[in-house]
Amino acid sequence: MALYVYAIAAEDHPLDIDDLSGVGSEPAPVRGIASGPLCAVVSDISEKIRPKRRDLSIHQEVQEHLMRGGPVLPLQFGYTAADESTVEQVLLKNADGYLANLERLGGCAEYHVRASQDEEELLRQILRETPEASELNERIRAGDRDPQLPMALGQLIAAQVQERQDALASGLVAALVPFAREHTVRQASGADFLNFSLLVPDDRQEEFRTAEANLARQIGDGVEFRLSGPLPPYSFVE
Repeated sequence: MALYVYAIAAEDHPLDIDDLSGVGSEPAPVRGIASGPLCAVVSDISEKIRPKRRDLSIHQEVQEHLMRGGPVLPLQFGYTAADESTVEQVLLKNADGYLANLERLGGCAEYHVRASQDEEELLRQILRETPEASELNERIRAGDRDPQLPMALGQLIAAQVQERQDALASGLVAALVPFAREHTVRQASGADFLNFSLLVPDDRQEEFRTAEANLARQIGDGVEFRLSGPLPPYSFVE
């Protein structure tokens, strides 16, 4: 029977998964498969697993449950193996790399930071603080029909938005990175101008959360901070 794989841990990880059920329409018990110095946490499946809300939630719950017992290498949602033999072979083949990763990630959790900015508030700031933009805007509002004005104003505003958000993102990253052992910055999407993850040691997590809360207050109106964590260190598994 095919297996859904949640995570990899050291063979001496306590697991404590006897009461957990896995993903799928017919959830099977979550269990461990030991191979050499490692253990994979799996459950039997009889169907193709799709990213439904229930299964995404169970995947996350298993990961977070395992984290409480020690370091794990969390797999992204949807990883499956043909059978136990396949899992055992993978664990043996990659044992050195997995063990090194477990050592590196031990005593840490991932925090994910996103930030977005209210577009209307940002536009008001730009028009208030940028004389050239303010002048162009006043000319358009006064009825100047020069067809180049809207394009010039749009380009100026777009450049200002990019410049201001890049500077703000850099400042936020610089302020939070000292609390992390590692970090990774991703391309922001949608309304977000910042999207990055930090690997924060357990003994610095309270400091980190305090610093993040202080930053959110200092930035003021118009910027929304969204902090997720502590999470399994998905972003830092190599």
